[in-house]
Amino acid sequence: MGEMQADAERKRVLIAEDEALIRLDLAEMLVEEGYDVVGEAGDGETAVKLAEELKPDLVILDIKMPIMDGLAAAERIAGARIAPVIILTAFSQRDLVERARAAGAMAYLVKPFQKSDLVPAVEIALSRYSEIAALESEVAGLTDRLEIRKTVERAKGALMTTYGMTEPQAFKWIQRTAMDHRMTMKEVAERILAETAGGEVEQPAS
Repeated sequence: MGEMQADAERKRVLIAEDEALIRLDLAEMLVEEGYDVVGEAGDGETAVKLAEELKPDLVILDIKMPIMDGLAAAERIAGARIAPVIILTAFSQRDLVERARAAGAMAYLVKPFQKSDLVPAVEIALSRYSEIAALESEVAGLTDRLEIRKTVERAKGALMTTYGMTEPQAFKWIQRTAMDHRMTMKEVAERILAETAGGEVEQPAS
């Protein structure tokens, strides 16, 4: 990805990790993969301030940091719709993972991790965040947003099962079809689900 990612498309990343060596390794991995590390912090409070100032494309937060932990910082950053958040943790405990999701994290990584773990997590976080932003642009009400997300999730699953698409490919197909036919993504998703139930799904264009 490193050389392939054009300067105009380079994503700006903020890292918050209280262990300097891990922070350095993380920054090096990201730079090697074509990302710009625009800020670093050693505690959650500083991370929130930098996120508000820098408006990065992605924030990576360690779960255990002084002053303000990663979960509290994630809630602030995600709640303000600043950027998608990835949580770092030394524990693969289910309750921490659930708390990270509840705080608004789009993905999480268990330390120690390799570049092969980091890159997919970054791509998932960015993809999920862009999906949510696109869906939220369609409606204003929270209840409607949740309902549309559920419908689109089910439609993505139908496309993935029927055509072997990846999750991002399925979402992009729904989004593109909505634009081409001047429909909302909810309308496209409902049509996919209806056709799937009837056993006649129109072959998506490549």
